[in-house]
Amino acid sequence: MTIAAEQWTFPRVYGGRGIAILIAALLVLWVTGQRVEMGRMATLTGEAVMVQLGLVERSQVADGLGKLMGQLVPIQLSDQRDVTRIEGFDPDRLPLFSHLETVATKVERLDPQSMRREQVIERATVLVRPLGYLGHVAIKMLETLEIALWGTVIAVLIGLPLGLLGARNITPHPAVRVAARSIIGLLRAIPDRISALFLVVAYGFGPIAGVLALALYGAGFLGKFYAEDMESADPKPQEAMTAMGAGRLLLWRFAVLPQVVPQFIAYTLYILDRNVRMATVIGLVGAGGIGQELKGRYDMYEYGHVGTILVAILIVVLLLDHGSARLRHRWL
Repeated sequence: MTIAAEQWTFPRVYGGRGIAILIAALLVLWVTGQRVEMGRMATLTGEAVMVQLGLVERSQVADGLGKLMGQLVPIQLSDQRDVTRIEGFDPDRLPLFSHLETVATKVERLDPQSMRREQVIERATVLVRPLGYLGHVAIKMLETLEIALWGTVIAVLIGLPLGLLGARNITPHPAVRVAARSIIGLLRAIPDRISALFLVVAYGFGPIAGVLALALYGAGFLGKFYAEDMESADPKPQEAMTAMGAGRLLLWRFAVLPQVVPQFIAYTLYILDRNVRMATVIGLVGAGGIGQELKGRYDMYEYGHVGTILVAILIVVLLLDHGSARLRHRWL
């Protein structure tokens, strides 16, 4: 008995439909690229690269970045304050490692005799703390970490109930699930930087707006993925407990939660990691933390202070990445 061999042909990489989709995608990229100046970006970036290679003399991008980087270095570690502005200042009891200096500055004043502006030199005694600004940045970074921590805690407290209500195997009523999913979608649809703008108006400048902005967006993210993980849990333990007459909460506690705890931990660590970075960004709109300090120094063109802040942010992010990796390795 002979068995006819099935004919096999090499599948085509692109069919007519695939080519049409590819052409449509390229057309969309071409049109949108013109609108967002992708061509100009490529030209300016190419000029900057050619400056580094010595092929051209000047470039707008290279000049701008070079000037900015030159102003960021050296970074600012010390601070100084006019002693006349320090309440209860005692020159015999200076802070540790600090000292007094006399600073001369040129100012313009109106001469009452000639009615002309003249430059005069004013001298003032200032208190100099060699690591004063570094300590200030450390305090602001600590506030940033606290904002991120509390934003994550509140996100879990909001996201977990929403995930429970939105999971099909936990909440049987479709209206409740739709409502929970709608709230989750709404929270995820509003970026935390946008919500921070409105929360600053409601709560004022400071960390409260930052905590709530991070918490609301994080709750939407966690609620979505908590619900999806619970729905994808192995149904066999759930069926066994349902046959034993277990309720929904017991079903979740003993049949679903043990399966999804590793994913829950991973998502929560991701949100904490993200919140540390975003706490810096939302601070730019006045929501507290190091971002608010960064915005103020940048607006006053104090680029040495900006350089100190950027170095501090980089160090904290690297330490956080290392810590998160160790936690994932240990718990997951």
